[in-house]
Amino acid sequence: MADVFIDGRFVGQAKEPEKMIEFLREKRRAGKIPDQVNFSYLDYLNEIRVVTDEGRVRRPLIIIENGKPKLTQEHIEKIQKGEIMWHDLINNGIIEYLDTEEEENALVALRSENLTKEHTHLELDPLVIFGISTSFVPFPEFDRGDRVNFGSKMVGQSIGLYSTNFLRRVDTKSNILVYPQKSLVKTHIDDVLHSENHPGGQNIVIAVMSFKCFNIEDAIIMNKSSVERGLFWSYLFRTYEAEEKKYMGGQEDIIGIPEPGVKGYAGEEAYKHLPEDGIINPEIHLTDEQIIVGKTSPLRFLGSLDQFITDLENIRETSVKLRHGEEGIVDRVFITESADGNKLVKVVVRDLKRPEIGDKFASRHGQKGVIGLIIPEEDLPFTEDGVIPDIIFNPHSIPSRMTIGKLLEIIGGKVCALNGKRSSNSAFHPTPEKDFVEALEKNGFKGDGKEALYDADTGEKYTQDVFM
Repeated sequence: MADVFIDGRFVGQAKEPEKMIEFLREKRRAGKIPDQVNFSYLDYLNEIRVVTDEGRVRRPLIIIENGKPKLTQEHIEKIQKGEIMWHDLINNGIIEYLDTEEEENALVALRSENLTKEHTHLELDPLVIFGISTSFVPFPEFDRGDRVNFGSKMVGQSIGLYSTNFLRRVDTKSNILVYPQKSLVKTHIDDVLHSENHPGGQNIVIAVMSFKCFNIEDAIIMNKSSVERGLFWSYLFRTYEAEEKKYMGGQEDIIGIPEPGVKGYAGEEAYKHLPEDGIINPEIHLTDEQIIVGKTSPLRFLGSLDQFITDLENIRETSVKLRHGEEGIVDRVFITESADGNKLVKVVVRDLKRPEIGDKFASRHGQKGVIGLIIPEEDLPFTEDGVIPDIIFNPHSIPSRMTIGKLLEIIGGKVCALNGKRSSNSAFHPTPEKDFVEALEKNGFKGDGKEALYDADTGEKYTQDVFM
């Protein structure tokens, strides 16, 4: 006898638990039981669990009968024509949602060609085993597992356009790429999430070669002229705020230029760029620890004799200053009220960041690299057509990390640039390599992606072609 629980509450026992579970599932697939209900039999506990709780994580799977999926090509064609919808597949018992407990009783196949009579369900697509960030990585099945994990993390950290209304926001800290681009080599998730509306990163011309010992290990060499034209420029926006708080005894903060004699007074020079209201104006350039909002506050803790101190001696300077080591330009100023009705000032300062030696960059394949040298384009190798790479990275960083997907992305990006069309290369659904080879040869390039480069110092052709 197996104990039966509904949402953790004991309701009875069943003589034949496996038959009971099968009966309940048939009724659910026939629409007799709501599709939000899940059933599972835990043989090691001899328990049947029926779960209807809200907030469970559930995912859709294709139902398998006699080793064949119930979702056929005919259904797919009807979906494409709009004749049937997603809910029709659920109502007709073709697809069902399983939670974590019912999945314990299921044997799920990743691909249709792997199906056996023992399988109970089939994944909608092998891609679903990945999360959102990992789904942005093209050709992940050609990379080592840890590199895919690194790449997915770096996709989430990428600087781009996180929100189109960033000029109306006062986020504590944010970064905006000046010239974000949608990736030439995309994945299916790009279309699902419309990432072209908020892209991250840029497409670049890259050469895989050693160059003057400045890109040993993981170092990369960057084209100075590309940087000067705006490559990887970004803005750091940081918000500073000041509030006129009120304290017991009628004391309160005051936003304005502090008067001489106040404790901590910084001198006239420190406040010369502030207008009368003590709030800095937009487009003022600020440097290390300059004052943004002038402010004074009453002394919070008074000793036995301090209670007789009045006027300026009972006030301290608490102006808001730019953080140490930073600089920037005042971008915008917001003057409003807090939830308590106090005057609240928020000042957003922007700082233009250009790539410099020591900055770290990464691809979507976990290939991290630190800038070892920024060199003028006239000193960089060039192709017969005058194309100069934006970045040169060391080929020795590929074999140890086994990031073959990166090499495929380089070839794929080159083909996309030549054809003027983006290419979709999601996990387990890549564009065949031979298609890239044919496209390159059709456009007059070598099928392996290599090109002849010329030495900028001597003008002589390199003895070996370079992957670019």
